[in-house]
Amino acid sequence: MIKRLLPSPLLTLTVSGFWLLLVGNVGPAALLMAALLGICMPLFAARLDREFARIGSLRRLPKMIVVVGYDIVRSNIEVALRILGPESAIKPGFIWVPLDIRNIHGIAALTSIITLTPGTVSAELSPDRDYLLVHCFHVEDPDAVIAEIKQRYEKPLMEIFP
Repeated sequence: MIKRLLPSPLLTLTVSGFWLLLVGNVGPAALLMAALLGICMPLFAARLDREFARIGSLRRLPKMIVVVGYDIVRSNIEVALRILGPESAIKPGFIWVPLDIRNIHGIAALTSIITLTPGTVSAELSPDRDYLLVHCFHVEDPDAVIAEIKQRYEKPLMEIFP
């Protein structure tokens, strides 16, 4: 009976605690609302179809962190130079990147990395998760951009998120 009412006691405490922190008050009304949210939200969350993260090998993670950090710095410089230069030096565009990675958490990490890198933004994931739409600040060769994303980010992420 208790397990049905409170499927995740830790989530119940977390939601209730965050509510109290958010309102900055521990009066009767705030406590009642915290209790209601703490009970109701985990009940709804338990009904969601969740895909749990599977973690594979983390040996590529340190190198990947360095690569992403380097790419962020390099892209900042490239974007700044293009903005300060002539407008004709900017060729924005959208490209569809075919995905080999299937793990939704790996795809989420890939979209985050792309969006963190200046000059690129993840715009849309196809419903079948086969393609990722990426907007690029400057695209001369779409195939080269796709190859770079797949080699520098997707391939290591496929080892981390099998």
